[in-house]
Amino acid sequence: MDLKEQIEGFEPYNEQERADKEIMLSLIDTYKDVLTRENKVCHFTASNWIVNKERTKVLMAYHNIYQNWAWTGGHCDGDSDLLRVALKEAQEETGIENVKVLSNGIYSLEIASVDSHIKRGKYVPTHLHLNCTFLLEADENDIVKIKPDENSGVKWIDIGQAVEITNEKQMKPIYQKLNEKLLKRLF
Repeated sequence: MDLKEQIEGFEPYNEQERADKEIMLSLIDTYKDVLTRENKVCHFTASNWIVNKERTKVLMAYHNIYQNWAWTGGHCDGDSDLLRVALKEAQEETGIENVKVLSNGIYSLEIASVDSHIKRGKYVPTHLHLNCTFLLEADENDIVKIKPDENSGVKWIDIGQAVEITNEKQMKPIYQKLNEKLLKRLF
């Protein structure tokens, strides 16, 4: 299934997801390079909401650029298999080896504004992440490790604290939505 079909097949949970789905589909039709960072306006990313078996904790990383606890994920860099990207990023950023995919396809959609910043010595202008989130499960007793070039901490956080621990106010409603969907078992 191609990227557009994946987005078209996604069932929105709320008005934010409905609006973002519509915008994403329009941007796919407008830009041919939405899977790469060559598109300086917007590009696709894949993120993870990694929960434990009991659904009481979420695995988060302390991201160096934003100096903040956040979900894991990354750029698609040309790969239209967003689940593969999400799984690769989960392993790279946390060191977890064994994960189980809980969502049947994309778990959540969101368009996130990314402020300008310096990455690896280069200026990155403000842009949009067209993000697809996947719901994953991992064993909280498995060994986790940091990825020093991206994060300086990885830990399990009580699910209710995930919203509180982030300093990025634009991420709070996203994490809240992910938790609500989890509690309502919408996966």
